[in-house]
Amino acid sequence: MTTGMPSGSIDKALTVLEALAEHSRLTDIAAASGLPKSTVHRILQSLLGWGFAVADGNGGYLPGPRILTLAGRVMSRFDPAQHARAALRDLRDRTGMTVHFAIRSGDEIVYVDKIEGRRPYQMKSRVGMGVPLHTTAIGKAVLSQLTPAETAEIIDRAGLTAVTRRSITDPAVLRRQLDEAQAHGFAIDDGENDAGISCIGAPVFDHTASVMGGISISALSFEMDLDSEALAAEVISAARAVSVALGAPAADSDTEQAG
Repeated sequence: MTTGMPSGSIDKALTVLEALAEHSRLTDIAAASGLPKSTVHRILQSLLGWGFAVADGNGGYLPGPRILTLAGRVMSRFDPAQHARAALRDLRDRTGMTVHFAIRSGDEIVYVDKIEGRRPYQMKSRVGMGVPLHTTAIGKAVLSQLTPAETAEIIDRAGLTAVTRRSITDPAVLRRQLDEAQAHGFAIDDGENDAGISCIGAPVFDHTASVMGGISISALSFEMDLDSEALAAEVISAARAVSVALGAPAADSDTEQAG
């Protein structure tokens, strides 16, 4: 939503449309939009005519079917990787490390974008590759946003198979790491998915403020300081930027994390 009092007619209409997503009564929409009731009423009449609003039969208003139609058309062309690309490239440039963007798919994450780091080597990961949740920084960042019951179901279903000798196979140890990740806003992978490779990852949220995946930076373990607050802050900041680019409510995706 625009900050301050919307001035232009388009700004006012969009402000009312956003308020309509959470409120139905004219008085509440006016309060949320910061506009006079007369202005809001006039805009609502236009939205009714366009099908972007409908009367609820009780003197209020609801989002109309035209919104769903438009949203469906937009989502059919929506490419998360494309919208995240600028933030991913900036993270690579700021850290020099390989950056991954992955989305949860069932009991694993799938890489949807990868930007190689400014290093004389390349990671074996590739776009389209699926990897376990429990062995990756992105996967653990995702798990940290689920309830303990949801995580337990995933563990029961998928197991905690060791991918390297450093993979976590004890549910209690994983739970402790997830609690830390939830508290600090990022997770780590210390050679648990690819021997000799370490990662720092943070969760990415969708337009419903639900976790959908995450991003990470990766490098050879001797080059990666997993205790670096500066690196963690870079990843968290980039993950917030990606979340906002994908439609996450700014208030949720920008919630300050400890650490």
